[in-house]
Amino acid sequence: MNSSRPTLAVYGIQDRINSDTPFYVHDHAITLMDQGKVIKHLTLERQTRNKHDNQLFRHIYDLLKKEGLLANQNYDLVFVDNVVGRSFISSCGRFRFEGPLNETLSVMPEKGRCWWLDKEHEAMAINHELAHLGSNLPFYGEFKENSLLIHFDGGGSLSNFSDWIFRNGQLKSLEFHWDLKYLSGFFNANALVFGIIGAKYNEQNSVPGKMMGLAAYGTYRQEIESWLMQNDYFANVWGNKKMFFESAKALFGWSKTHLSTDDPFLQDVVATLHHIFLRDFLTKMETLQKSTGADYLYYSGGSALNIVANTQLVGSNLFKEVFIPPCCEDSGLSLGAAAYVEWLKHGKLDEQSPYLNNWGLSLAAPEYTQNDIKVCADNLVQGMVIGVCNGYGEIGPRALGNRSILALANSKKLADKVSMTHKKREWYRPVAPVMLEKNAAYYSGQKNVHHLGRYMLLDFAIAKEKQSEIEGVVHVDGTARIQVINSREQNRYLFDLLTYLDEQYGIKALINTSFNIKGEPIVNTTEGAVKSACNMNLDGVVLNGKFENLNSIAGRGM
Repeated sequence: MNSSRPTLAVYGIQDRINSDTPFYVHDHAITLMDQGKVIKHLTLERQTRNKHDNQLFRHIYDLLKKEGLLANQNYDLVFVDNVVGRSFISSCGRFRFEGPLNETLSVMPEKGRCWWLDKEHEAMAINHELAHLGSNLPFYGEFKENSLLIHFDGGGSLSNFSDWIFRNGQLKSLEFHWDLKYLSGFFNANALVFGIIGAKYNEQNSVPGKMMGLAAYGTYRQEIESWLMQNDYFANVWGNKKMFFESAKALFGWSKTHLSTDDPFLQDVVATLHHIFLRDFLTKMETLQKSTGADYLYYSGGSALNIVANTQLVGSNLFKEVFIPPCCEDSGLSLGAAAYVEWLKHGKLDEQSPYLNNWGLSLAAPEYTQNDIKVCADNLVQGMVIGVCNGYGEIGPRALGNRSILALANSKKLADKVSMTHKKREWYRPVAPVMLEKNAAYYSGQKNVHHLGRYMLLDFAIAKEKQSEIEGVVHVDGTARIQVINSREQNRYLFDLLTYLDEQYGIKALINTSFNIKGEPIVNTTEGAVKSACNMNLDGVVLNGKFENLNSIAGRGM
């Protein structure tokens, strides 16, 4: 590693199953950092428009060429691995990498063999687990002394759960294993859950969010847990669910012959599985905190998108502070690898905003006037549903105002229209709100609103007497996944819009849901935003700060 050179990190391990839908490997990405700052980042799906795209090996030559990264190769290369392997081979054959095979997780980058544009090039491998941990660094700076670091997902390099300690300026691996695979498996590998949700096995990446949404409609039942455990959670009844139907009828008198999301018994089954995840995960965290005495927690991996677990973790007060990055799932792996190497080089990193998807985009921030804010606000007040495409896109799966769909939050009917009519989502999935910090405190009753709210990573219990004010974004369990805007520096356009609505209309919150229709990635370019807005039949769109009525756009032939 050379401290004077930038770091180019690649997560592009090829899936071993030839499928149109990502299977073991998903969310390929590439990141360039220099002197602790993100220069370029791309989550591949944003450009290719293929959800969870895992075909970087097909596109890497053109992507690097267009950004001038082939003419100038003065960078340190680092590759992130996956449970299926440590090799990367591009379709053109001019980019090849093989990482060393080990039986343990290294806390340092490992030298591999690389062929880069027909020449040998020094390159390193970073294990999947370590890259997840590193994804915290761009958003929170260097790790705090006496910190516990956790990775928890469907599967990394050698584990689906690993824990590490940062003490005396050194990172040390404590354990890595598959012991909690049964928990993550509820969300990405359980045949019964897939059947209830109505998903096929190759749709695994869409199941976790649906399962969490549906779980709120059910109730945990001890007798259901005992039954599920005795039957290995019906995890493998893919081809024939006859055993499940017969067993459910014999024990509970449930005599249905099909699975559906609106069945109360099946809702209880999903709620019980979710309860097991929450309880066993929190128990593990309590055990680790007691054994390590850690003061702080850094938590990443796909399981860190479970906002109910995150909320309970924060509420447990096991740690002085909990840190989770906005890109805690695999879309943050290249960023985490680049950030970790940059941290080793320089000992510090610049703290970044989440608006890092900038590959091929030229405008970093929207340009607008106060009148532009007024026009958008006035249209929202009239009940319009408006898409926003401002500046660079967010990293991670959550839209945080730059690639969002906005609407009033005070109507359940409007929220259902946004979710089910425009986005084609399932009836049981809630939409989230965005609001200023003072209004998050108003609705939740919390004096100190936790910083994870900036990234939509927590549930907030909404005071019962205030739920009707924002009924469109309050879930059936009385909570809302609020994006909290703490300051104008966080997102200038969103801050100014929310401030105007609050001061001029007394409107304290908006619906904020990702700007995409079911099955498609979040929009990337302004051209793509217009196309998606038309396909979704939105009322208008904000393009880099300027509001456009879709009827006028259609009239101009755009």
